[in-house]
Formats: sequence, structure tokens, C-alpha cells
Amino acid sequence: MKNQNTRRDFIKKTAMGTGAAMATPYFSWNQKAFANQEKNDKPNIGCIGVGSMGTGDAQGHARFGNVVAVCDADEKHALRAKNHKNIGKGKADAYEDYRKVLDRKDIDVVSIVTPDHWHIKIAIEALEAGKHVFCQKPLTLTLEENQLIRRACEKHKDLAFLVGTQQRSDRNKFMRAVNMVQKGLLGKIKHVTVGINGSPTGGPFPVADVPKELNWDLWQGQAEDKDYRQRRCHYEFRWWYEYSGGKFTDWGAHHVDIAMWALNQNGAKQGPVEIDGTNCEHPVEYKDGYATVDDCYNTSHKFSVKHRFADGITMDVNSAGDNGITFEGEKGRIFVNRGKIVGKPIEENWDKDVYTDEAVTELYKGKPHEGHKNNFYRCIREGGLTVSDPFSHVQAMAACHLSAIAARLGRKITWNPLTEKIMGDEQAAAMIARTPRKGFEILKV
Repeated sequence: MKNQNTRRDFIKKTAMGTGAAMATPYFSWNQKAFANQEKNDKPNIGCIGVGSMGTGDAQGHARFGNVVAVCDADEKHALRAKNHKNIGKGKADAYEDYRKVLDRKDIDVVSIVTPDHWHIKIAIEALEAGKHVFCQKPLTLTLEENQLIRRACEKHKDLAFLVGTQQRSDRNKFMRAVNMVQKGLLGKIKHVTVGINGSPTGGPFPVADVPKELNWDLWQGQAEDKDYRQRRCHYEFRWWYEYSGGKFTDWGAHHVDIAMWALNQNGAKQGPVEIDGTNCEHPVEYKDGYATVDDCYNTSHKFSVKHRFADGITMDVNSAGDNGITFEGEKGRIFVNRGKIVGKPIEENWDKDVYTDEAVTELYKGKPHEGHKNNFYRCIREGGLTVSDPFSHVQAMAACHLSAIAARLGRKITWNPLTEKIMGDEQAAAMIARTPRKGFEILKV
């Protein structure tokens, strides 16, 4: 108990930050600056969702604290993480029910790497339980969930919250592109192309026996109860609108986020005003915005969704061409993705005098540049917004969700970013939320 109180008191006291901590270029919970040097003064971490991506994230978190609990609806995943030499080390407790992780008073941080349709429910309950939260992208599944998580984060401003959009921490490519656009080096931006590729197609997939180690009812959560099909579960959930948003919320959560960050369109009451989904195709037949079959992937595989902002800038979120973002300005254009940043402005170093350490720190919200999770644990210690904060992220997610709604309906919709409502289209407006399955309702705070 003595160590637990020391750890929590330290985290609380240092939320305001210290000059010594700010001067440290790379923060580690193992540094001597941390508390009183006792082994147990590292934060305790609970990892909820430890499949393929969750395993990687759990190993990342383990560098900063003690992973004392792992949780997954698939017992095989949970036991693997428990016994992983870089995660649970055979000592962590393994759970099926995430609420047992949140109930533990000794856990300071939770990592949420579940399928998308579980993110917000767990994240809000984690905040209410007093935990700092890391949650993988996309943070939300619907436009309503954007509002719910924003409200919860506003209520719990003392808790750090980081979204797993790690491109925001890429100094050499994405941050450089954002700085170049924001500093006006490309001139007034006219058009942005966001290439996110199309979802795969597949099916019909047969009904199968639920694996003995998987709690299928729990895995489905708030989604409608369906027969188990192997390709509906684990990584493949991304290609079903019931659980995700296809490429709109997969790669879109990354690239649309960068585009809107660069355009300064990721603040409250900002975003597109018109979204045109007339040039979109789905791999199965649709009626009134919903797939008519439930045994095939159903997210859009071919699309070009045109967004128009109030200032006249247009953004095309499409499945054609290279994966990445093209910014076109009156003076020049650049293309950036995870492999490169190219264009005449880059070749000629137009930003050599403006992409300074100070500019990087500004993009990092006043924190020194470092690894994505490093920033999270620094903000737990010092306070302040993380580089990928939930408030700006939900603005990008709004564009992603609007893309999916327009594509599913195959028409143009009008969005009022001030009221966060779809205007003049009752059918489209009804798709901003969905009714959760009984017993899996999302907490509203």
C-alpha cells in the first residue's frame, strides 16, 4: 500500500510539470528523476485487447511501467500476453472481462487495443475509473461517439489521453509536411488528395463453430448479434461496417487526420460542410445505407469522396493512386506518406529556415519531440495535451464517418460543423448514431 500511495501521489503532484522534467530530451519512467527510486514506483498498466496490434502496443507500454493485467475476449490472446517475456512475464493477471481491469485501484494506465466498436465504451469507463488512457485508432465508430468521448475527456482533463495515430510523431515526413502547409510555404491550399486505398472484397463466408477460447458474445459487444464467421473476427473486423468503417476509418484515421491538422481544420466546430459520396462502390448490394447480406465484407472498396470546406478548399478521400497525402497550393505541391516526402518544395528545401526545433516543439504542443508513447507518459507526469489528443482526433474522425455515410447512401450530404448535425437529410442524419445491443450501452457522462 505504501508504494501504491507514493506512485499515485507522485503522478498527481507532477501533473503541473517541472522544469527539470521539461529539460529532459527523452523521458523514461526509469530515469532517476522518477519518484523515490523504488522499483514499484513505475506506473501499473492494464492492457485491454492483446491481439496482434495489442501485443505490439503492450510491449511498447512495458518500457514505461509494469504490465500487471492483460485482458481479451480471446483467452488465447490473453494467456499469450500474460506469459510474453516483454509484457506480462508470467506474472500479470489475465482477464476476459475488461471491467476487472478498471476495478483495480492499483492500475494507473490502461491501453485499449480492441476492435473499433469497443473503443469508446471502454475508454469512457476507464476515465471514470481514474485511469490515464491510450487508445488505438480509430477512436470512434460513429459521430455520436465523437461527442460522447469529447464530453468525457473534458470532464477528466487531469487524465492523459493519447490516440495511437503515430504519424503525428514523425518529424521527418508528416510533421514536416504539416509545418510547410501551416507556414504558408505552398501558398493558399486549393486541394488535398487523401489516398487510403480500398477495402478488400471477400465472401460469402460460411458460418463456423465459435472457437472454445473465444467469448463471441462479448467480442460482439454493442454490435448486433450475428452468427460467428471466422472472417468477421479479429483483424478482419475492419471490413464490416458493424464493427469499423473500412478504409475510411482505418487509413483515414491516419491520413485524414494529418490533412486536417495541416489545414488547421481539426479544432472545435471546424470541418467540411459538404461531403459527396456519389462516386462510391461497395462489394455487396446496399439498401437505405445498409448491406443486404451479412456473409460478405461490406465496406467500400472503390470510392472518391469529395469534401468541401467553408473556405473553398476541397479534399478528395479516395481509393485510387498511391497511399498518402498530396497538398496542392498556389505556389507548389508536396506528397507525403510513411515512406517518403517529395515535391519541388522539398527538393529545394523551401522550409530550411522555418522548420526549426521551435516549430517542432510547437507542433508537439510545447513538449520536446520524442516517441509517440514517450509523449503519453510525459503528459501523465507533466500534464498538458498529448500530441495526438482526443479533441482534435474526433474532428478528423467526423470527416471519416461522414465519408462512410455519404458512400453508403451514394449521395451528397450537408454537414454543419457548428451544430454537428447532418442537414436536410433525415435518413443520413439517423446514421450519426446507432442503438447498442442491450447490456452493452455506452456510458454518457
